[in-house]
Amino acid sequence: MNDTLKVLLIEDEKEVAELYRLKLSLDGYNVSVASDGESGLKNATSEKPDLIFLDIKMPGMDGFEVLKHLRKNEVTKNTPIVILSNFDEQEMIEKGLALGANEYLIKSQFNPGELSAKTKNWFKKE
Repeated sequence: MNDTLKVLLIEDEKEVAELYRLKLSLDGYNVSVASDGESGLKNATSEKPDLIFLDIKMPGMDGFEVLKHLRKNEVTKNTPIVILSNFDEQEMIEKGLALGANEYLIKSQFNPGELSAKTKNWFKKE
């Protein structure tokens, strides 16, 4: 069903990334994981995912920096990007959306099944 739809998960917490990767894979998505911002940028450019989930707090380059680069890049400038973060402060949400994120989700409010349902909704929008 969704085997051609590619999802990139840029998340530095291995356990969290694996939970989301496993659920999305079981639901038929082709999922790749990057554990930091720099590898996330490389993967986004080379793999051209259909949707990117992006964490904010990561070692090295944070999610906001990654988002800025993704929006400037010809390959990824129109790719839907959903921030998936534990930061729930309004200021952080507004910053993420202002930098070009399509949506901002709070990790603690979305289990892997709910995230997969959100993913399905994103692909319906296209």
